[in-house]
Order: sequence, then C-alpha cells, then structure tokens
Amino acid sequence: MKKYQVVGIGNAIVDVITQADESFLEMMGIEKGIMQLVERERGELLYAAMKDRVQAPGGSVANSLAGLGNLGLTTAFIGRVHDDALGRFYAKGMAGDGTDFVNPPVPGGELPTSRSMIFVSKDGERSMNTYLGISSELGPQDVSDDVAGDTDYLFLEGYLYDKPKGKEAFERAAKLCQQAGGRAGIALSDPFCVDRHRDDFRRLVKDLDYVIGNEHEWQSLYQADLETALAQAVQDAGVVVCTRSGEEVILVRGAERAVVPVRRVVPVDATGAGDQFAAGFIYGLATGQSLEKAGRMGCAAAAEVISHYGARPETDLNALFRAQGLL
Repeated sequence: MKKYQVVGIGNAIVDVITQADESFLEMMGIEKGIMQLVERERGELLYAAMKDRVQAPGGSVANSLAGLGNLGLTTAFIGRVHDDALGRFYAKGMAGDGTDFVNPPVPGGELPTSRSMIFVSKDGERSMNTYLGISSELGPQDVSDDVAGDTDYLFLEGYLYDKPKGKEAFERAAKLCQQAGGRAGIALSDPFCVDRHRDDFRRLVKDLDYVIGNEHEWQSLYQADLETALAQAVQDAGVVVCTRSGEEVILVRGAERAVVPVRRVVPVDATGAGDQFAAGFIYGLATGQSLEKAGRMGCAAAAEVISHYGARPETDLNALFRAQGLL
C-alpha cells in the first residue's frame, strides 16, 4: 500500500474570479477564452480592476486533486507558494480540500504567490491572465522521494515545461514514481504549450503511462490531422485520451478503444472543465474501471464543475456517479 493514491505536481496558483462583459475585455485588452501569461505589473493592474472577485486555490493539477479528494482518494500536491497572505491562503485551502500540501510556504525571496485573474463572460467562457510568480521557481529540490515515490499515480502539468527547473522537477517526480511501481501521466495543458515544447513532449509521451489532451493539443503535438495524430500517440503512450469539446472523448489503451459521447450543457463557468475531466478519468483508472467507464466518470465530473462558478466540484461526486450508474 502506498501512502498516496494520487500525487500531483504543478503550478500553485490562486484563482481570482470575476464576471466581465465583452466591452470590459476589449477595454482592458484581454483576449477572450484563452490563458495567457502576464508580467507582474500587468497582473497587478488586472487584479485591481476586478470587482466582486472571488479567490480560490487553483492551478490545473491542483484542481484535479481537489476533485480526486472529493471522490475519497488520498492525495498530495507538490507546488511552491510564497509565505505571504495569498500563499498561506493557498496552503490552507488545499489542506481544507483534503490534499496534503507537502511543501510549506517559502519565506523571503522577491517573487509573490502566483495568481490567475479569470474573467468569466456571460456565455461561460473564461479569459485567464496568469502571473506565475514563485510557482515558476518550482524545481527538483521541491520533489521528495517519500512523496513522488510513494504514490500509485502521479499527475503532471504540461505548463511546468515553461521553466527549466520545472522540467527537472517534473522528470524527477516521474522517475521516482515509476521506479517505485507507480504510474505517471500528463495533461498537455494547451496547444500553445505543446507548440513551445513539442520535441520534449514527444519524447516524454513515450515514457509515460497515460496522456490526456484535447484534439487541438494532439494535432499540435504530431503536426497532423487528428486520426493520424492519435494513431501515432497510441504507438507512443500507454493510455491515450483525446477530448473533443462538446462532442466526444476518445480513449485508447493498446487494442482497447472507447468513444464516450459528451452531453452538451450550457456552462455557467467553463473554468476547470478539463481539470475535473482529468479527476474523474484518473479516479476510474485508480479504481480499476474500464476505459469507457473512466471516460464517462470524467465527463460527469466536468459537467458538474461547469454548472457553477469556480474550478472545483461543489457536490458529492460519488453520489453523482452513483446516480448515473457509474458506481
């Protein structure tokens, strides 16, 4: 028995969420519907412009861990925050959601805790402006043997590859996990992230046990149409997951293939849909479900999170899965 069922490693980011109309986005020069990195000065400007903001611990992998904790799995998060008000808020929030935040807030240093200013439009689209701050300093020194090496599943965040130290932390964690008999996987994060690190990701996919991406990320990774990209991915990776927004999820493991239709719902806030899909899917893997059922669990968790504001589930996902015949 391992100490943890799932350990995640990624950017520790406080999500700061507010509603905004199209004219506000245009006035502030915010590109709708994507995540873009901003410098500290731009981040402070946007933070100050937010009215009725709501703050919550965030970051893609951290959000997935919150979903897995909701489902009852033992989880831990490897991340880096500053010992400031937002950093202490983050660490306390992760612990409150049932996830061990294994690295204490870092005192001293110049970089503050990371934050993402998220402007939610009336159609539920999220426009994310992320200042990475101290989370970008995550390195191999933050990855301990008794965390990464003591878990059944490790979940990695592609965004970490944007910094050399993050890449080293990432690869150290995956090696520790797999050497101890665990399974390591990654979310490709976004097509722009894939564009930036295509060669590295192609090598990495061959070493991992599961890879989650959407159709645009897979096409970017292999610079091919979707069917060609997935055919190559299946040769390279253990389990391949491809989400097609509003349509279906394709899951392949060797000769096993499943296609799960997606039930269209009008989102209140699309924030966290991919993160909670990953949570449901990894829960399915960790509990020995078929690919088809793991995909359905991912879709159910994603549908729950887009029904309200925020990137983390607000209802009991076990009860939701039982109601849908998944448990």
